[in-house]
Amino acid sequence: MKYTNTIIRYTLIVLFFSCGEKESNKKHSHGHSEKSHSHDSHDHGDKDDHDSHVSLSRKQINTIELEFGYVSTVKVNDFIKATGTLGAPPKYDYHITSKAPGFLRIESKYVEGEYIKKGAIISYLENSSLITKQQEYLEVKSKLELKKMNLNRQRELVSANAGIIKELQKVQSEYDILETQYISLSKQLEYLGISTRDLTSKNITERIEITSPTNGYITGINMRNGMYTESNNYLMEIISSEHLHLELNVFEKDIQFVKVGQKISYNMPAMGNIKYLGEVSVIGKKFDNESRTVRVHGHLEGAQPVFLKDLFINAKIWLSDNTTEALPNESILKEDNQYFIYVAQDDSKSDEVEFKRINVIAGATENGFTAVKFLEEIPKDMKIVTKGAYYVFSESKKGSLAHEH
Repeated sequence: MKYTNTIIRYTLIVLFFSCGEKESNKKHSHGHSEKSHSHDSHDHGDKDDHDSHVSLSRKQINTIELEFGYVSTVKVNDFIKATGTLGAPPKYDYHITSKAPGFLRIESKYVEGEYIKKGAIISYLENSSLITKQQEYLEVKSKLELKKMNLNRQRELVSANAGIIKELQKVQSEYDILETQYISLSKQLEYLGISTRDLTSKNITERIEITSPTNGYITGINMRNGMYTESNNYLMEIISSEHLHLELNVFEKDIQFVKVGQKISYNMPAMGNIKYLGEVSVIGKKFDNESRTVRVHGHLEGAQPVFLKDLFINAKIWLSDNTTEALPNESILKEDNQYFIYVAQDDSKSDEVEFKRINVIAGATENGFTAVKFLEEIPKDMKIVTKGAYYVFSESKKGSLAHEH
């Protein structure tokens, strides 16, 4: 129904213009006849003038409901589009493994997608070799203490000229070897998560804790209770929630406009139209030949969306937020890759209004307005056609065709 009404309206307007032209042709038929030979011999060099100027009667203007206005100063932001995902730098994308081989004893109930805090116990790992390692440590510690006492005694004897220097050197060497073993075993136990500070033969343990190294989201689980694992097996993946960032792909034609510090707005189509904010932090230096894009990283600002790994993101990188001269979208037309508008002199005494076509450079479009740059100055007594410009353009083409014939 909507399209039918539009077609009927266009038809009435065309008939209206046609009737006006027939009447005009009758009034000026003699004049055209007298000049016919001169006109035919002309090379049509004034065709462009007919395209750029057209006159309409006030009755026609009222019928097609033309509206006039002036240039507005509005905030029209210029942006480029990008797509991508939420991610984290490699430093903050954790693949959790055990620090020793052994059997897993899972007592927690974590599942994929759950938030986990730093230090939370993911699982316990059990292995009899842990007992042996602690036993070796305690034995070396005991021997080191005895050897230290012997070393001090030998030093005292040598100082009193009652000892043998060669014996002192031997004891010193044995002490150094034991001390090295002690330090090595201490560090091995600390690496495994076993504290040596209060370790005695009474609190030797056969299990160690596997804990989360960060606050973040669990994005993968690869373990089962009772499973035997080696130290290089991946058990769980956690992405730090404190270091999430945007990983965007920008097309090669647009990358030249991207600068560090530019604002980003983005949303996740699968999760609705809620918009979030960010800022360009790093511009990649590698070009992807397959996708024809460059990777751009952005910090998140303000509220953050629920994290889902690899979920698709639509983003806009804002190039400018300055105010600029702009016109309603409907007032700007395009022909042969050239944008233009129509202006008219505000002369209420005349029965006809002359419209002039002026070329412009069109910029970004937002909220019904398009930024424009004028290639020539608009006279102060001229108004811009802000609604119905296409009807003026159609009439100018009819006039141009009539002139050609």
